[in-house]
Parts: sequence; C-alpha cells; structure tokens
Amino acid sequence: MVVDFHGIMPKFGDNADLAASRDLNVAELPGLSLGATGGFHVYLPKIAGVTVGLGGEALITRAHSDPPSSTIDANTGLPVPTSYRPVTETFKSISPQLSLNFGNGNGWSYLSVGIGRSLWSITRDGAQPQPPDEEPIRTINYGGGARWFIKPHLAFSLDVRLYEIDNGTPTQNLSGSPRTVLLVIGAGISVK
Repeated sequence: MVVDFHGIMPKFGDNADLAASRDLNVAELPGLSLGATGGFHVYLPKIAGVTVGLGGEALITRAHSDPPSSTIDANTGLPVPTSYRPVTETFKSISPQLSLNFGNGNGWSYLSVGIGRSLWSITRDGAQPQPPDEEPIRTINYGGGARWFIKPHLAFSLDVRLYEIDNGTPTQNLSGSPRTVLLVIGAGISVK
C-alpha cells in the first residue's frame, strides 16, 4: 500500500460563463490557488509487467481575489472607483482510483483514472453560498505520475492530472457552471 500527500497550485479559469453562473464579474474571479491532495493505493499481483492499483483520492484547493477599489483612467490619469468585490473560490473533490503501475519497488510510474463528485464554490466574501456552490458535480480525473523512493518507505512523487468537471444545474436566476477542465500539478511525498 502507498499513501500520497501532494501540494498543488491549480489555476482557476476566468471564464465569462463561470462568472455568470455566480452573478459575478470576470475580473472578480480568483486565479491561482493553493491546495493539497491525499490518496492511497493498494496493489494487486503484477501481471505481464503491469501492477493494477485500487485506491482513492481527495483534493481541496482555495483561491481568493481582493480586487482594487479603484483603477487609473488611461486618459485622465485619475483614479476611477470600481464595483469589484472580494471573492473566495474553493474546489473539493473525492473519487475512487484505478491505476496501472510500471516499474519496481525502488520507483515506478503510473497512469490512473477516477470518477467521483466535486463541490465548486465561488462566493463573494460575506455572502451566503448559492445553489451552484453546494451542488455535487460529477467529475472525471485522469493523469499520471511517478514515485522515486529515496528511502525504503519514503518517496518523492509527482502527479499531473486533469479534472473534467461536468456542467452544473441551472437555477431560477442563475445559469449552471460550465463544463470545465482543470489542470492540477502536484508534488510531494509517498509513503509505503
């Protein structure tokens, strides 16, 4: 069995449809976020040089934007007030995982896939979450990575993964979240 812990820095998009799904301005959407993933895998016996792994993964990441209260007018050089509001964006996902692993006990590479649920919340600071912020959305993740063992039970690991997030459900006054692909690159440690 192997347990992974990775730090991640995904970049949320600045999609106009995503902003509209939360009644926000595109300029209010946060960009780069910080987060972490954790996962575990148990391995079946090796067949033809490939080891099948079964496990699970959880991800949490958060970004915050605090736009300036004014901008400088290019023509006059004077400050112009803006109506942009601070916004916090969080993304949480959990899924089972199936992996194909290639290598030996000193290090190996893998390809993996999982289908689970995600919560994608984008709220103005101080505001109550809206229905799209609390809707579990089907999410498929797939990618690959490698583990290099520097000690018998401790490895450096790298993972590159895409999260395909399904459309959210439209509500009475808001469109649903658009279908989105989020690139997540993580690095950290693995323990076996």
